[in-house]
Amino acid sequence: MKRAILVANGEMLPGTALSTAWLPAHLVIAADGGARHCLALGLRPDIVIGDFDSLEPELLARLEAQGVTLLRYPSQKDETDLELAFLHALSRGVQEIIVLGALGARWDMTLANLLLPVQERFAALQVRFYDGNQEIRLLCGGQSLALQGQPGDTISLVPLCGDASGITTQGLEYPLAGEALPFGSPRGVSNVLLGTSAQINLSEGILACMHIRHQPTEGNTL
Repeated sequence: MKRAILVANGEMLPGTALSTAWLPAHLVIAADGGARHCLALGLRPDIVIGDFDSLEPELLARLEAQGVTLLRYPSQKDETDLELAFLHALSRGVQEIIVLGALGARWDMTLANLLLPVQERFAALQVRFYDGNQEIRLLCGGQSLALQGQPGDTISLVPLCGDASGITTQGLEYPLAGEALPFGSPRGVSNVLLGTSAQINLSEGILACMHIRHQPTEGNTL
């Protein structure tokens, strides 16, 4: 599976490091100021994309001198810088996307970033958002999700864009058997992983599946 790491310009928790399970990636894309996060992680981006309103000319020149491709867009555009990164990754045949630095700081951008995978054109992509010990994935109707972790990890299921129905879970302390979570309901928050794996199936709607790891495991931590 062809994997890309996309690094946005949001907040990144102190002590963040790359997981060895993500490397080598076929493509590393920094969305504008996400290039700084790349440098802090010791990760050389293949491409920096955006309107470059968050990067100093000196840094851009240094990146270009290192052979990094700079794709500049006008500041007045319909897409966010991270959306442009998604589109470029899709055009390069990427199937899995790891997203870092997409959360925090500005909640308008956080919500917009998290909802990007809902777009029909990104439906075939496997997208994972990471923020410290937290992983977020979106599950759409007709899909299933297998989670790997440790007993005691927190699993939260939050419906987006309307009710989520036909939810069946295995491996969680509070199971669901073909049940619904109404939009706006916090009922699916703070479930618990019983063993090292869980399965979530969804018939209709969209679920944000949030996995908080309390004990770091190789391949799943930042």
